[in-house]
Amino acid sequence: MRFRFCGDLDCPDWVLAEISTLAKISSVKMKLLCVQVVKDLLGQGIDYDKATKLTADAKFETGDIKASIAVLTFILSSAAKHDVDSDSLSSELQQLGLPKEHSTGLCKAYEEQHSALQQRLRRSSLRLGRLEAVSWRVDYTLSSSELQEVREPTVQLRLQAQGAETGSTETTVVSVSADKFRVLLTELKQAQVIMNGLQ
Repeated sequence: MRFRFCGDLDCPDWVLAEISTLAKISSVKMKLLCVQVVKDLLGQGIDYDKATKLTADAKFETGDIKASIAVLTFILSSAAKHDVDSDSLSSELQQLGLPKEHSTGLCKAYEEQHSALQQRLRRSSLRLGRLEAVSWRVDYTLSSSELQEVREPTVQLRLQAQGAETGSTETTVVSVSADKFRVLLTELKQAQVIMNGLQ
């Protein structure tokens, strides 16, 4: 069966397994746990002490608490990513075996922060660094065989890029044989032709 919050794919097995774990806590505490997970998804961090207290009645061990947080993180972030409305999300979660009161509490926490979650996901998606400089040089290395010494060219590329997350400049040095460099250059030229065709 396909679910909208999973991107119209089957629900992962691990999510199905953890739904029964979530059903062990009360619906009120489930909503409060969802609020903690939403705060974490919005970059405000999660209060693990509060999560431990919320799951104490169900006698959750550390692994159960982490699994519950992980499955709620998956459900809430996937639903926001695929722009699923709260009624559809509630219906799908009930189909997976989550009690109605639990899915209602989860969906209330989701609905309150739906647009904020989507904005946060947009800001953090596909963050690419920026290439600042490229330099290269050809080195000749001597390799000897039984019959003669051979000078083999090696191309050394030095790439300076600004990191997407940090903003700092990072330098990467790559050494490739002349043959591999020719292949790389050919593939880069093909990619440039394709990119120019998209403009």
